[in-house]
Amino acid sequence: MRILGIETSCDETSVAIVSEQDGQFVMEKNELASQVKIHAQYGGVVPEVAAREHASIVFALMEQGQIPHDGEGIDAVAVTAGPGLVPALRIGVELGKSLAWAWKKPLVAVNHLEGHIYSVWFEQLAPLFPAVCLLVSGGHTELIVMRGHGQYELLGMTRDDAAGEAFDKVAKLLGLPYPGGPEISRAALKGNPAAIDFPRPMMHSGDYDFSFSGLKTAVRVRRAEHPDDTVEDVAASFQQAAIDTLVAKTMKAVHQVQPASVILSGGVSANRLLRETLHGQLTDKAPEVSFHAPQLSLTGDNAAMIALAGLMKAKRGEFVDPLTLVADPNMRLA
Repeated sequence: MRILGIETSCDETSVAIVSEQDGQFVMEKNELASQVKIHAQYGGVVPEVAAREHASIVFALMEQGQIPHDGEGIDAVAVTAGPGLVPALRIGVELGKSLAWAWKKPLVAVNHLEGHIYSVWFEQLAPLFPAVCLLVSGGHTELIVMRGHGQYELLGMTRDDAAGEAFDKVAKLLGLPYPGGPEISRAALKGNPAAIDFPRPMMHSGDYDFSFSGLKTAVRVRRAEHPDDTVEDVAASFQQAAIDTLVAKTMKAVHQVQPASVILSGGVSANRLLRETLHGQLTDKAPEVSFHAPQLSLTGDNAAMIALAGLMKAKRGEFVDPLTLVADPNMRLA
């Protein structure tokens, strides 16, 4: 099976072709055009600007032949239908619908979060079920139990800011450029994570929910009261507080669910300290549980993960009508 994937949920335009060969998933193509430089001048993503850029890039990709003109060799089309920014989502959804209808190919609607989870399936050893999934990105922070392909149970989620959103907002407070997550990580390398005792929100709440708005506010208050703190120390202390919370909640889920695997995915999964800390905790406290995180090039939004998730849905016959599919910015996974 060979799937064309399309991703336009935020500020990355991406098309990919993924196939299954001898039981392994092969990424034949994964073209990505980022709009980071455009949105950096605004300090964040502007939905209407993102949509216009998506439309422009899609036509350029078609002219370059990155999207097949006749669909030859493609078995199905997979597109991100949600969640995301609705003006941006609509560009990809309408493209996917048009191609599926014109090529007379089946269409798969993919949840963006499911794509992030499946980004680890490109590795040689696939996760075993059940799997506890920590999904951390700019718009989402969720703990999910994956009991099988397409079988998800939500354990907890953020009640306000997502982890990646908090990283971006704290970076702005510190005068660091957008996108803030990588900038916080770089600054933290030169700082002392124990310099400031920031709160660990909801770490002992007894449930699996997260909250990062208060941590962001604590950074703002600290900057106002202690302007002499170095940016590096604030970044390192904030990052440590956020990671401590993420890891503690995940380990709590591991002890309750007794999974075979733990999956870390989403844009924030590129954070080296988060990877090392969670992997280290599993090694010490649950060595029988395997740890899986995507290669760094697949941590952000990309169409390869959408194509792979779409391939798995296509194998189950989960197709949608290209004449009726609409973008759903609030689409739920579990």
